[in-house]
Amino acid sequence: MTAHILVVDDVPRNVKLLADVLAAKGYRTSSAASGEEALAAIAAEPPDLVLLDVMMPGLSGYDVCRAIRADPALVMLPVVLVTALDPAKERITGLEAGADDFLGKPIQQAELMARVKSLLRIKALYDEVQRQKQALLDWNRLLEHRVADGVQQLERVSRLKRFFSPQLAEAILAGGADDPLKSHRREITVVFLDLRGFTAFTETADPEEVMAVLADYHRAMGQLIVAHEGTLERFSGDGMMVFFNDPVPMPDPSARAVRMALAMQQQMAGLSSAWQRRGYQLQMGVGIAQGFATLGGIGFESRIDYGAIGNVTNLAARLCGEAAGGEILVSQRVQGALQMDADGLAARLAPVGELVLKGLQRPVPAWRVSPAPPAG
Repeated sequence: MTAHILVVDDVPRNVKLLADVLAAKGYRTSSAASGEEALAAIAAEPPDLVLLDVMMPGLSGYDVCRAIRADPALVMLPVVLVTALDPAKERITGLEAGADDFLGKPIQQAELMARVKSLLRIKALYDEVQRQKQALLDWNRLLEHRVADGVQQLERVSRLKRFFSPQLAEAILAGGADDPLKSHRREITVVFLDLRGFTAFTETADPEEVMAVLADYHRAMGQLIVAHEGTLERFSGDGMMVFFNDPVPMPDPSARAVRMALAMQQQMAGLSSAWQRRGYQLQMGVGIAQGFATLGGIGFESRIDYGAIGNVTNLAARLCGEAAGGEILVSQRVQGALQMDADGLAARLAPVGELVLKGLQRPVPAWRVSPAPPAG
């Protein structure tokens, strides 16, 4: 871009002379006939360099130079004082006023152009530094916003991971799934887990031992819930409720629930052995049911949990209550779904007859699920 030079002199002939020389070299010029006009012109359109006569009526060149330097925005604007006085005598005053260089009258064209080019080069470097500084500030602000957004995103993901698998939590935040907290009705498969012998254990064990056992139990079961993409409804001491097919539908919720339950019982076998060596007799019962429920956010503004309400949750809980340690009991609808999704299930089902369950008016047919025997 063509540099803009402001020529300030109260003698029109001097202004024309300087403007013609500069224009011939490709510079854009403007002029002012007094110090006051010069300051007004600079305020309206800051130039890239000022050629400033010292001796003018009203504000002198020194006064104008001091006013320029008093403005933080103009601190690096190059100012060349032009004087017919002895430059050697005026140099100290000019430097104190903030001038960058001097030219004596009559002006030598070669000297004028050399000084103008030198100062404009310095000004261009300064402007580039300022542009880079501003770009860096803008980039830092952008990064701060992105970091803040990232922190909020992580907090939202962290909250969602309390209920959903990490993959699903990311999909919800990215808009790949409907708002799960909005109330809706869907057929789900519910899994209830509960430790057998836990009440007796808590009556004799120290609180620290109880918390350590629960930590091991929750950690092991939680990892399997995440691995099978189940939705954790809640922990309640030694009990857990997990469901499948919500908030995002899946083609085989009951088969997936049973695979998870089998993996959990396998994991529990190792935990139970370790606890038994410490004198703790603990095993896990599992109940699984399939049916319709109403799901969504439950609670109030400061605390919202994700829950499922319906008879299917009660049925799964009652089946869990009937299951012995190491046993998995499933409802009739789960059994039917497993027969449809039998491929790759690696499980076998055995009927246990009709169970009379607390809170249910009619006996309920149930099946016991166990790992399929090794092939061959």
